[in-house]
Parts: sequence; C-alpha cells; structure tokens
Amino acid sequence: DGEWETPLINGGECAYVVRNESGWALCAIEQAYNDKKIDWKKPISCHLYPIRLREYSSFTAVNYHRWSPICDDACALGKELQVPIYKFVKNALIRKFGEEWYEELELIAEHLKEKK
Repeated sequence: DGEWETPLINGGECAYVVRNESGWALCAIEQAYNDKKIDWKKPISCHLYPIRLREYSSFTAVNYHRWSPICDDACALGKELQVPIYKFVKNALIRKFGEEWYEELELIAEHLKEKK
C-alpha cells in the first residue's frame, strides 16, 4: 500500500524474530526494549498485529489480518483459551487509541456476545 513494512524472510516470519530457549518466536525489538537495551517501543503496526489499520478520511478501520499458516498456532491457542483478538492486542489498542476507546470496544463486544 505504499507504506513502510516489516521485512519478511522468504515471505514467512518477520526479519526481527528471535527464538527463546523453548523455541517460541519473539520480537527482537520488543525484547531489546524489555531488556532496557533500547528506549523506544516497537512500531505500533507490529504491536497491533494481527490487527491492521486503514486510514480513511473520516475514520480508521480496524481489521483482523488472517495469515495462514503463520498465525494458525496462535489462533488455535486463542480459541482454546477463549481469548478474542481484541483482548490479545489490548495493550496495543490502548497504546494507539486510548483507554476510553478500548473500554467502549469491550462494552460493544459484550453487547454483541449477549445478542448471540
């Protein structure tokens, strides 16, 4: 879309992936921040993933980006633990839109859940 993107290795995982001793994929930028080796957080677009934002003239669309098979394990675990995506990325959504916005999102999600 003509915007900056995170480089991927052969169309797969992010170039900034590091693995911990258990083999889990972690973000090297986030790890460096948490270890106080850098004083800036990873870009908001990375923090939000798998949420992608699209700016329009009067609103920002907040969309889920489904990337199979890369995210399949995370999606399966989220389903098993019953953690919807908006809760998984709560801190990133608050970072981007604020606490009040997120609280309204939770109210809407609960209302929709009750209607089902």
